[in-house]
Amino acid sequence: MLDISLDHKRHKFCNGWSRRDFLRVGGLAPLGLSLGNLLSFEKAIAADGARGKARAKSVILVYLGGGLSHHDTFDPKPDAPEEIRGKYKSIPTNVTGLHVSELLPRMAKMMNKVSLIRSGAHENDHHETATNWVLSGRFGSAFGDHPSIGSIVAHESGFNGALPPYVAVPRNPSFTWELGRSVWLGGRYESFKAGDPNAEGYKVRDLAKAQECTTQSLDRRKSLLAAVDTLSARVKGNDQLATYGEFQQRAAEMILSPEAQTAFEIEKEDSKVRDEFGRSEFGQSCLLARRLVERGVRFVTINSGGWDHHAKIWEGLEKKVPHLDQGLAALIKNLDQSGLLKETLVVVMGEFGRSPKVNKDNGRDHWGPAASLLFAGAGVRGGNVIGATDKHGAYVTDRPVRPADVAYSIYEALGINPRKELRTPEGRPQEILDQGDLIKELYS
Repeated sequence: MLDISLDHKRHKFCNGWSRRDFLRVGGLAPLGLSLGNLLSFEKAIAADGARGKARAKSVILVYLGGGLSHHDTFDPKPDAPEEIRGKYKSIPTNVTGLHVSELLPRMAKMMNKVSLIRSGAHENDHHETATNWVLSGRFGSAFGDHPSIGSIVAHESGFNGALPPYVAVPRNPSFTWELGRSVWLGGRYESFKAGDPNAEGYKVRDLAKAQECTTQSLDRRKSLLAAVDTLSARVKGNDQLATYGEFQQRAAEMILSPEAQTAFEIEKEDSKVRDEFGRSEFGQSCLLARRLVERGVRFVTINSGGWDHHAKIWEGLEKKVPHLDQGLAALIKNLDQSGLLKETLVVVMGEFGRSPKVNKDNGRDHWGPAASLLFAGAGVRGGNVIGATDKHGAYVTDRPVRPADVAYSIYEALGINPRKELRTPEGRPQEILDQGDLIKELYS
């Protein structure tokens, strides 16, 4: 497998590592095999992993990479000193007694559809380590030791129809390298990367039919594919090569499927609907996520990076939060009006919160002890506030919610047993989650 990332648009974060320091092995893209490697899924689910009763058919995870400032959004502290409360006023929502930042006027009108958790907490302030933790529910290294929630969902759901069960829009979270991956589950359970649906002339990579080839180029491709087929026959037990034929079949089905093509044709949405979500990468990603779950995709990650505001936080938030406010409010409203919110769980989180005190550069630093999260849909009780932080928003004072609890609640909503034991390629047993419990207050 050879997949060298050449995406130069990824955010550079505060740890200072160069993107060029890391090359990843991932797929035979030059041979046109990358899509196939994503689209092979096991034909049957093990009998010992029988699903429970599901609350949701699909999950949309809105991931705010870098760490959302809870003080300046969903957990304002208007009575704290200025260096803690920041510059923004709090405003009332449509839930009596609940206030949020003035940067969120649209979400203020949607909080009756949302359960707000103000007590997300863990002990890690490192981007990569914390991201892999919250995206998998299990603590590990910065490089990722445990499969992401989306990859587990793909593994347990299997492939039904032309669309993959796990899609990332525009791509997986990334700082210096890609995070939240399938790890030892193998390449077949990686996310399908949809790209930026707000890009002009948006087309999903690998879904467009190939251009016509000359006789010489066709012969060259046949020789390359024959070489891969020969290698595949010689390598037994390899996750990618041994199932190459099935990968290619899935890839062909997706390319030729009107269902798959239509799902990503966001330009066919009414222009008023696109405007309602916002003509931004985040807004259009929310709209595409709605289109995907509407067509049966089980897990969609909307990756919104750029929340790492160590300096000039007011300038940064005033660029980012309006897009979040518009896109997220439109997503919840649209899902609710269409009836999809009853069967779609929406989760909003980052890897941690931000520090209570504004620093000398007018920024807030990494802060693992406190963060705000949102849940909506699939039976979640709206207008609900779970947990609390102290008067400075520094530490949780009531009902701490840990990464494993979030992951557990997502699995439970989909009817997946969080304690199911899977086998690594070496035959080692590993539970999906080794700790955590349902956040029962979401439903009571």
